Amino acid sequence: MGARYLLALNVACLVLAGCESYSPAPLNRGAKLAERLADLPHPAAPGPQTIDSVGRLVIENNPDLRAARASRGVAAAEMLQAGILPNPSVNAGYAFLLGGPATVGALTASIGQDLKSVVTLTARRSAAGAAAEQVDASLLWQEWQTVGKARLLMVELVEGEKQRRLLEQTRAVLDARLKTERQAMAAGNVTLTTVVPAQTAVADLRKQLDDLDRQQAARRRDLNALIGLAPDVPLPLAERIDLPALDPAAMRKLVNDLADRRPDLIALQLGYRSQEEKVRAAILGQFPALVFGGVGGRDTGDVRSAGPQITMDLPLFNRNQGQIALARATRQKLRDEFAARLAAAKGEIQGILDEEALLARQIMAVTTQVSELRHAVRGAEQAYRDGNLDARGYVDLKVAALAKATELVALKQLRLERRVALATLSGAGMPVVSLADPGNR
Repeated sequence: MGARYLLALNVACLVLAGCESYSPAPLNRGAKLAERLADLPHPAAPGPQTIDSVGRLVIENNPDLRAARASRGVAAAEMLQAGILPNPSVNAGYAFLLGGPATVGALTASIGQDLKSVVTLTARRSAAGAAAEQVDASLLWQEWQTVGKARLLMVELVEGEKQRRLLEQTRAVLDARLKTERQAMAAGNVTLTTVVPAQTAVADLRKQLDDLDRQQAARRRDLNALIGLAPDVPLPLAERIDLPALDPAAMRKLVNDLADRRPDLIALQLGYRSQEEKVRAAILGQFPALVFGGVGGRDTGDVRSAGPQITMDLPLFNRNQGQIALARATRQKLRDEFAARLAAAKGEIQGILDEEALLARQIMAVTTQVSELRHAVRGAEQAYRDGNLDARGYVDLKVAALAKATELVALKQLRLERRVALATLSGAGMPVVSLADPGNR
């Protein structure tokens, strides 16, 4: 009896040794954005940040990306679960002897293993593996989009400051004209109808500046949030946006292997591969559930026996047809989604390339106009000093030159924004990943 007790205790210890134990993981209620650049998990290098360094700061410090990376652990756990076979089942029974000619109580015991799960194991493992790779590709696409958003915000901030400086120059010119006309009105040389247009122009300029200041403040807050900084933390930015020159011919070549470069398209292909394996598993699962094992025991006459045991479902009603239909419909949905996403991506890239050509022509034309107006302002300045041009005409010409220069900055900003969007949409800089079609294996 003591030996049996020790054996049972040893078995129980072995079983418990392989079990996990619970430990609490309380939420972090003290989480907050960094109050200084030095407080970031991965601090910024000193000095103004370039568009590339801003991208690195976002990848390393963005709170949402850090949280999203935890999905890798979930995918790894699902892959582990998919590769585990079900435990064998054990049954035992004992019937006490209550009377009659029998001599002992009846005893039965059996052990069995579900073979159906073994048949589908390879397909389930492959599906989970592709799903885990899909998580990695989806996370890379999320990082790529977040970096693209940060780059767009930096373009808007840097170019917005250029527009603001031009608007300030324009306001200074208009303020000077308004001051002169108010002095003239006080001296009785002009009437109120002469002053009102100057007042309106100054008011409009101030509204433009106020609107731009609000936009710039919102952009700074958004960029800080992407990096994990508090809204009021100053982030010095370089005054120049360095982006590689666009080669439309090379970009059109990139479209040919877009499906093997853009992370979201790669993720869709991996999702399709995972679903393909699920279809395979569903088809293998149409075969009847089969449990194979052994059974043994003794009856009340102390007759002992042992032998194999097979338990099998009769596939009269459920032949897994519902799961097969669901798996195939999901596969078709993913197939259509991939085709639609790929076509839309190619269309967006082609649209930006067409817009790039239009913007190049517009920038060239406006650059010429800015040069001509500046030349005219220099000539008008001498004419104004010589008394051959009145103050209103001279000021209007200066304002027109500044307005055209502001238009040029806006066009250049739009071109930079389009180029950032094009890099994001095309996956430029991403390595080419070759994925074999699971349907051709």
